[in-house]
Amino acid sequence: MALQLTPPKKNSFIFSVVLAGLAILLYLLGVFGVFEGGFEAVSHYAFWVAVGGWAIMAAAVAAKGF
Repeated sequence: MALQLTPPKKNSFIFSVVLAGLAILLYLLGVFGVFEGGFEAVSHYAFWVAVGGWAIMAAAVAAKGF
């Protein structure tokens, strides 16, 4: 039995792209030191936001109608 991949729905695609953009923004804010604690404090959150966006896109491709 093979996994049948389907294109994601518009809403899940937009939500995952928004999360990816937020992760990039958090990363850049950490690089430029906008938040107290610097890069180390914000890069952790940026990573997990990016992983969340990837997981939503992966679930949308693997699940039919998501």
